[in-house]
Amino acid sequence: MKRIVVIGVAGLFIAGLSVGSAGAWSHSGKYGSASGGGGSWSASGYRGGSASGGEGSRSVSGAYGGSASHTRGEGTTATNQYGDTATHATGSGQTTVTNPYGTTATHTQGQGTTATNQYGDTAYHATGSGETTAYNPYGGSATHYYGYGTTATSAYGTTAYHASGAYYPPPPAAYYPYHPPTTVNYYGSSCGNCGGWSAAGAAAAGAMVGMAAGATIASANTAAATSSAYSAGVATGSATTAAATSSAYTAGVAAGSASTASAYNAGVAAGATAATAAGPSTYMMGGIYPTIPAGCISPKVSSGTYYLCGNTWFQPSYGANGVSYKVVPTP
Repeated sequence: MKRIVVIGVAGLFIAGLSVGSAGAWSHSGKYGSASGGGGSWSASGYRGGSASGGEGSRSVSGAYGGSASHTRGEGTTATNQYGDTATHATGSGQTTVTNPYGTTATHTQGQGTTATNQYGDTAYHATGSGETTAYNPYGGSATHYYGYGTTATSAYGTTAYHASGAYYPPPPAAYYPYHPPTTVNYYGSSCGNCGGWSAAGAAAAGAMVGMAAGATIASANTAAATSSAYSAGVATGSATTAAATSSAYTAGVAAGSASTASAYNAGVAAGATAATAAGPSTYMMGGIYPTIPAGCISPKVSSGTYYLCGNTWFQPSYGANGVSYKVVPTP
């Protein structure tokens, strides 16, 4: 601030100093005017600035509201149009600056600079150290090392370091795994009423899982099954309902007639076991099943295609997942 003010009125000071103090003088030009006499002087600029002095003191006022004053042997004070003030005491080696918001800064020649803002934060720079340290009233601190980087410590002891000139790439974008769309009406070991089918779909899916397990057991049997296994199968089949026993028996006869007596025994035993393990002996009205029992017939019905399995009627339906069969009333 002092340098700016002095440069602004340097021409006026020169004019005043070039004339002897013994006589009165004056000078004017297109950039301003100056006059003096008796050890004092005054000057004004064409933009509105003014300066005056005498007896070891000087004062300057800028056209935009800034001002400065100097008293020989005491010091200099300057204020700008925004309310910022700077003061330098002669011989102290210190210059202090304040602003209207409560921030202050003091520079001591050969030592360093200390600054404090209105929130209580403080910063200090030691001359020639290359370090500047800042503190806040909550116990946090940060130190910048010229050419190296900055280290910060929070009030809770957490530390962070940033190296000067180092590049820290942004964090990678969040990765979201791909979830395939839900398959409508897909039957599996853990799928019941999938895709919004009727309530009967859950029971039907469970029954189909049981039937699939029974079919696997049947295929795993070998022709070495003994007559005792056959007897056990008949006993187990008799414990179910008449429809389940009939279906199991029919499956056993079909398998036996297509193979040897041993295969027959294995098929009947496996069929009876499957009927027991598979689940329901009757099908739920409105239930939808991926397969129908073996040995079903397809009577001719004018209203469409149907399958008759014992006393149960099925109507096929063709969708995105293949053919399914729904239990319907007698057409």
